[in-house]
Formats: sequence, C-alpha cells, structure tokens
Amino acid sequence: MSISHAPPGSSEPDISPISASKGTDADSRDPAPLDLTPIVPTSTRRTRIPRWLRRTAGPLLLLALWQLLSSTGVLTSDVLAPPGRIARVAGDMVGDGSLASAMGTSLQRVAFGLLLGTVIGTGLALVSGLFRIGEDLVDAPVQMLRTVPFVGLIPLFIIWFGIGEAPKVAIITLGVTFPLYLNVYAGIRGVDAQLIEAGESLGLSRWGLVRHVVLPGALPGALTGLRYSLGIAWLALVFAEQVNADSGIGFLMVQARDFLRTDVIVVCLIVYAFLGLLADFVVRSLERLLLQWRPTFTGR
Repeated sequence: MSISHAPPGSSEPDISPISASKGTDADSRDPAPLDLTPIVPTSTRRTRIPRWLRRTAGPLLLLALWQLLSSTGVLTSDVLAPPGRIARVAGDMVGDGSLASAMGTSLQRVAFGLLLGTVIGTGLALVSGLFRIGEDLVDAPVQMLRTVPFVGLIPLFIIWFGIGEAPKVAIITLGVTFPLYLNVYAGIRGVDAQLIEAGESLGLSRWGLVRHVVLPGALPGALTGLRYSLGIAWLALVFAEQVNADSGIGFLMVQARDFLRTDVIVVCLIVYAFLGLLADFVVRSLERLLLQWRPTFTGR
C-alpha cells in the first residue's frame, strides 16, 4: 500500500485508490488451509479388548493354575480334586437329577428368607428413617441385634421352630434384614435437605415429598443393601442347611464330607458361587434400569 504525503494543513495521510484496491484484492484471497491434526483421547487409542474376555481371563487363569498344580502332584486328590474329575462328577450329578433337585430346594429357601428379610428390613428402615419417634423406638434395638452373630442364634431357632424348614428360613431372614435396614435407613437420611425444601416450596404434601423426593433419593442405597443382602443370604443358607437337612446343596455337602468326597464339595461350592453371581447380575441389571436418571462414573 502506497501512502502519499498529505498537503499542508492536513493531518491524515492520503491513500490512493490504486493502492487501496490492491490491498482489497489481497485480503479477498482465501488463506491457505491449515493442516489440523485431530486430538484423539488416550482411552480410544488403546487396544480395545472385549469386556467379556477381560472378565473371564481371571477365572480361566485360576483354573489353569489349578490344573497345573494337580497334574504336577502339588495338589493331591485327597486335598483337592482336579478340575477334570470335578467336571465329570458335576456331569453325573446333573444326569441323575440330584443337583437340580438340590438347587431347587435351596433356591426356595433363599427366596422365602429374602422376601421376609426384605419386607422386615425395609419396613423398619422406613419407620426409623422417616419419623424421629420411629428412630427413637426402632434404631437402638436393631443396632443391638445387628451386633449379635446370626449363626449364634441357630440353637435358639431350633428350640423355637423345631428342625424343619422354619429355622432355616429364619436364619436367612435374619441375615438379610440388617444389611437392608442399614442401607435403606442411610439412603433416606442421606437425601439432600435442600431438595426437601424445594419440594415444600413447590407445595408437595408430606406423602408427595416421600414419594417424589425421599424414596427416589434412597433407591441407590436400597439397591446396594439388596446386593449385600443377597450375598449374606447365600452365606446364611450354608449354615441353615447344616441343621438336620435332608435336601438342598448343603445336604449334599454334608454327605460328601462324611465320605471325604472333595469333588462333590467343590461342585456344591461352585454352584453356590454361580447362584450368587447370577443373583448379583440380576440386581445390577435392576440398578441400570431404575437408576437411569442418575449419571455415574463407569470407569475408564
């Protein structure tokens, strides 16, 4: 751009039309395209391994180590039967129907105990969590009973209920009640007080606050308590089926113990583990369905 000197008395430079037009033409040309490199997150640059493969890698490695120790004689069959023998025994138990019958009986006991424990634990938590008078009357006795090992109450249950199905279901019920009570109670009392105030300012009644604010806020804690309760239910079942049982997975384990059949014992333990894993999967699926409104961190 050429700038001529301004005439005397003028304070601004004179820009000639030719120079201005040249500058306009230069500015109108498109700039050279930039070479941009997209930024790729680190997590997407990693090699993606299917999640099912990663989750099964640990059990498969443990199984391979077990087989190796059995093959080299480090683990004898008297101590722990090899995986191949356990697989054959499991096939025989499935073939003669003894395993399916035992699983059905054990599942029925767990279902009854879980149902009663859920009703009792949730009911006590609602009374104690929603009402101060309920907390004063309920929480202290529940906390006292919670510290008593439920296994230690088996002799009393046998005296009270006999040696039939009632003491077995009572043991499972007691084991389920306390974890569910603690988590539901903590979920109710953990609801943000500002949400309660917001609901009151919107004109919600007491029942409306409980239904639309308190219960949804306590739902994550309740589902967590349900997962804990399911784990303890299977643990309580192991003890319950030692009480003069004539059927169930625990009955098979007692018979196998008397005859030193470690292969049958391991098969029963695997069934316990599988049923517990299946129950946990059902609850986790229920969490994903009911807690879609709550975004959470799912790992990287």
